[in-house]
Amino acid sequence: MSSSLITTPLELLLPYQAQWVADESRFKAGIWSRQSGKDFSTAAEAVRDAMIRPKTTWMIAAPSERQAMESLSKCKEWAEAFSIALAAEEIERQDGPNTLLKSGSITFDNGSRILAVPGRPDTVRGFSANLVLTEFAFFEDPDSTWRAVLPSITNPLRGGEKKVRLITTPNGKTGRGARTYKIINDNLLNPREGRKQHWSCHVVTIAKAVEDGLPIDIDELRESLDDPIGWAQEYMCEFLDSSNVLLPYDLIATAESASATVSCDPSIYLGNKLDLRLGIDFGRTNDPTVCWTLERVGDVMITREVLVLRNMSVPEQMEVLRHRIKAARRVCYDYTGVGIGMGDVLVKEFKRWHPEGHEFGKIELCTFTPAFKRLIFPRLRQAFEAPVRVRIPIDVEVREDLHAMQQIFRGTDYTYEAPHTREGHSDRCTALALALRAADGHVQHHLPAPGTGRIITGAGLFGGRSHGSLFGGRPILHQLLAAA
Repeated sequence: MSSSLITTPLELLLPYQAQWVADESRFKAGIWSRQSGKDFSTAAEAVRDAMIRPKTTWMIAAPSERQAMESLSKCKEWAEAFSIALAAEEIERQDGPNTLLKSGSITFDNGSRILAVPGRPDTVRGFSANLVLTEFAFFEDPDSTWRAVLPSITNPLRGGEKKVRLITTPNGKTGRGARTYKIINDNLLNPREGRKQHWSCHVVTIAKAVEDGLPIDIDELRESLDDPIGWAQEYMCEFLDSSNVLLPYDLIATAESASATVSCDPSIYLGNKLDLRLGIDFGRTNDPTVCWTLERVGDVMITREVLVLRNMSVPEQMEVLRHRIKAARRVCYDYTGVGIGMGDVLVKEFKRWHPEGHEFGKIELCTFTPAFKRLIFPRLRQAFEAPVRVRIPIDVEVREDLHAMQQIFRGTDYTYEAPHTREGHSDRCTALALALRAADGHVQHHLPAPGTGRIITGAGLFGGRSHGSLFGGRPILHQLLAAA
């Protein structure tokens, strides 16, 4: 086979992709941005290797069967680009302990083979093959999978010295992403003197990919995503602190100020002289109720009070909160679970807030659906990233509560959660996110029906960008649907 036949299709690769393919290190780890072609590039290497080395086997393992098959299809495309005759293309079925697992394979005329399987210990154990671990940081159990394949790729009696290609986007420093982070940290980010580096590491951010010719508009992509946490991890290849913590300690520190206070002089709630915005996270038994008060001073939101109420009945809480709500310009209230009853009481007294000004109410009832969480918590982080936009008190409990909120990935989706403790459930963080929403101008939303917790429309809760946003959202006309 001529060398031109081998190399010509590789001219399709961009420089960073070609650099990856050209690296023939035995152990190779690539941290790639989304949409940068990690599977496309790795498929090129596997096909070229299978073509020039007869009776070579490559195994592609991915978090799911669908992802494995997609990677295999890219191998087939490269085989066609190289004009390689395939002896067979087949689908094999293997019985697993819990389900029927499917593995696909393509076979070359020279006896080489590429197969794809779901990345689980029971599916990869025993194979003697060069290995591609695609989206390894998102495997269900990366450590167990790695332990299952290690004997096969190192056993000299089974051909040993097999190649390993680990390709993934980051998934935090702990949990599923821990082994990936350790590899990159030990071999690239923080190599220790005297310690052998086994892995050749490549990091491809979206900025690097575009610099090398990838035809993507970065600004448009970032704006469309509208999620600073997701952007940092998925596209800038950052290993986020403490399993995807929403607010790292150093970011919290930038917003701490002596001008902000946990407690305040009650007189600030008298006379309606201040532009106050409230976020109320309601709790009844295990979790406290937290009322976070912000004062707008120009473009800055300054914390005036972080009120924590514990072991109080609804009437008792109402008595404490009533004059605060009355003094506020706008209030965002957690209308979820046990908070629904008190929310209905508040609406009767203060009326719903209307974005068009037809009603002069002040209460926005916020149902904490996953979609709503994905709206308010990224906005919370944006407020901390914007210079001097939010000021919070220098307080240990506030700091720890803010740091506890995490972005949790489940497959291709994500949400925001915090661990339950005796102190609560990151309730101060939620209250601040609601207070910032109350400060964020007029916001498109669909209200829940009173007393039901159900959304009136089927379009989902809180879609779109803010109108007159403190954080620079695009103006959009909104229409509030009347409650039934």
